[in-house]
This record gives sequence, C-alpha cells and structure tokens, in this order.
Amino acid sequence: MEHPVASRPLPVNDRRQFFYLVRSFSAAMAYTTFAEIRIISHHNITGEDMAEQAENYSLCINCGSSSLKFSIYRANTCLLELSGQISRIGQENSGLEIKDAAGQILESRSAHYIDFQAAVSELITWLSGQKKYHTINTIAHRLVQGGPDHREPEIITDELLDDLERYTYLATNHLPVELATIRAFRAAYPGRRQIACFDTAFHRHMPAIAKNYPLPVTYREKGLFKYGFHGLSFAYILEELIAQDPVAARQKTIIAHLGNGASMAAVDQECSVDTTMGVSPLGGLVMGSRSGDLDPGVLLFLLNQYQMTPAELEELLSKHAGLKAIAGVSDVQQLLEMEPENTQAKEALAVFCYSARKHIGSLAAALEGLETLVFTGGIGENAAIIRERICKGLRFLGLELDLQKNTANENTISTATSRVIVRVIKTDEELMMARLVRAAVSIN
Repeated sequence: MEHPVASRPLPVNDRRQFFYLVRSFSAAMAYTTFAEIRIISHHNITGEDMAEQAENYSLCINCGSSSLKFSIYRANTCLLELSGQISRIGQENSGLEIKDAAGQILESRSAHYIDFQAAVSELITWLSGQKKYHTINTIAHRLVQGGPDHREPEIITDELLDDLERYTYLATNHLPVELATIRAFRAAYPGRRQIACFDTAFHRHMPAIAKNYPLPVTYREKGLFKYGFHGLSFAYILEELIAQDPVAARQKTIIAHLGNGASMAAVDQECSVDTTMGVSPLGGLVMGSRSGDLDPGVLLFLLNQYQMTPAELEELLSKHAGLKAIAGVSDVQQLLEMEPENTQAKEALAVFCYSARKHIGSLAAALEGLETLVFTGGIGENAAIIRERICKGLRFLGLELDLQKNTANENTISTATSRVIVRVIKTDEELMMARLVRAAVSIN
C-alpha cells in the first residue's frame, strides 16, 4: 500500500520552495522513516556537506516551559553521544544534568538559573569547553509554533526569524524564548547550519472539518485555525509503532502524550486526523498549570467581570490553572504522594484522568473506532496508576488492561483478549529532530 503522504502530489508554491518526500535510513534502525522536508533553494545542501557531516555532530535543542533539553548525535547515524537538561529554570532549585549514551551521569550540579538566558548561556559555555564537540556542524531547534506558513523543517535565516516574530502571540510562553535561544546559538556558532523543526508539522494534513473553527473565513485567512502540537513526539511514536507493528501503525490509533503539557492525536493511515490542542498549547486536556478546553463564556466572564487584560488572561490560563488551580501543585507525581491525605490532590488527579478519558472517547468517535492506544510523555510512560485510572473507564471500547503488565511498564499493557491494544512507548523528540536534520542534509 502506498504511504498516505507519498500518494499525494507534492505541491510547488513557487520556484524557491520544493517539497520532498525523504526516506532516511539509520544504522541503528532497521526500518524506513518518512519526513516531508522543505528546503529553500538558495540554501542548497550539497554532497560535499554530507561528506563533511560524516565526522561531525548534530546538536538538538528543545526548550520547554521551564526546562532546556539538549542532545548530541553523530550526524550521519543519529547515534546518541550525550544528552542533558537544565530543569526548573527560574526556581532556586534548578539544576544541570548531563548523561552519556549509556545513561551514566557525566555532570550534575545545582544552580539558580534565573531565566532561560542564563540557562542557554550555561549550556553554550559548557559546550565550548568540550573539545570533542567543537565539530558540531548542525544545530536543530524545536519550535512550538511557526504560524500558517512554516510547518516543515526549514533552514534558519534572518528572514525566517523576523517572520516568526510576527506569530509570538500564538505561543507567548514558548516562541519568544525559543527565538531568543536560536539567536544565542547563532551568535555562538556563526556559520553553522541551524534548522527549525516545527511541532505543528505532524498535523499539517488534518481534514478541514477538524482543522477549521466555525468562525467567519476572514479569521482563518489570518491564520486562525487548529494547528496541533507535540508533533515531534507524535512523529517519533508513529515511527516506533511502524517498527514494532507496521500493520497496527496504519490502523485507528490514539497517541496520548501526557506530561505537564499534555495532548492527544487521532491517527489513521499514519496521518493525523484530529488532535486535542488547537490554535495554542492551552487547549484540550486539563494540564499541570494550563486550563485545557473552556467554554468561551468563561473568557467573556473574566474579561467583563474582572476587566482582565489579554496578558492577564493568558497568565491565568497558562500558569495558574489546571491541576495547580485545584490543588496548588502542578506535578502529578507530587499529587500522587499527597493524595492519601489531601482531598484537593485527589480531586486534581480525578479531574486529570476524567479529562484524558473524555478526550480519548471523543477522538475514538472521530476515528470511528479505536484499535491502538499509546501512552507516552513523562506521565504516560511512568505513572502506571494514572494509566490504570484512565483505562478503567474505557471498557465500553473493548479495552482491557493487564494490571500486572501495566505495573511493570511493559511495552504492551492490554490483555490478550482486549479489542484495543494498549502500548507504552517512550518518546524522544530530540532524536526525531536529529533524523529530520539528517534527512534534510541527505536530500542532494
């Protein structure tokens, strides 16, 4: 059967933009991966570049809401060299941890990284002291949002950055920090190839009935439609599913990325059919400190009764809502520890599981059935009790959880008789970025 994207004609908007369907091969993987890559013609990547890349490294940068993750890969094989993160940025207990490919800690220290600028500066300083990695040749950056015109991976230019500045209002808690991080790395690594990998790319082929809001078309033409997020994670999980079970990968699947930020994607024939987040990362499931879906009347109430400014409203919905609003704590693991003696923690966890269960039911309806459910993300991969509580209310779909396998965090946690296969797959957004970069470099 044809790949669903390969079966479509590749659009050519003008002479400067071409869309390629790339099959990239990894020495570490025994399967073919697909990535649709846009290359701007005045930035040709030549075969000489690829030969040079053979002895070089790729650095992948992933800015979260309060963390800075990074990984270094061998450029031509995508084999991991090291990974690390600066966590809890802005808090007094923030810290840096770096591990080698085997998971052994190379460096770990606590420090007060007051903001992302301090964290990025620390990472650049550390990298400059690692002689082995002075040959980093390509740097990939995860960008949550690229607006309506930027979805596929793209070489970073001054023009691209200026254009992206126009869309910071679509992700004010993410995009400004990501753009500042890119500029810092461009200053530290002048002349190095840097590539933007957009989190919205996975959902670019969503059907109109799922993508478009029931508002006048004028707003849609200005970029107001459902973008969807966590695309790098969903793309990685889909590739892993293809490797584990190619037949299942083409069936009706829901991927649940559950972390402090959480969203789900309905996938059929390896294409995104619908997703829970919309024009911003605020919608969908109830999250750690984000509200998830709200009746528009709630926003009108807050604007009218409290005269909130747009900035105040966004601050409330993104940093002081969700589980944090219910229990004062946004971390699910901490809430689980508090639950036995704290009714607010119990309520917050119940709301989280209810919200997840409800959205799974909604996406199953959009798919007109469900054959595979995949849990991923920090909560989805590690919190067996949360998976159990979510799945307990999904028996009407024919889903049966094997409690012993679930507790052991096995790859498949459903029973042999379950009509829905339930899997746990660890995501790796940085590796997905490395694969996209390698595919872009190898086009010519």
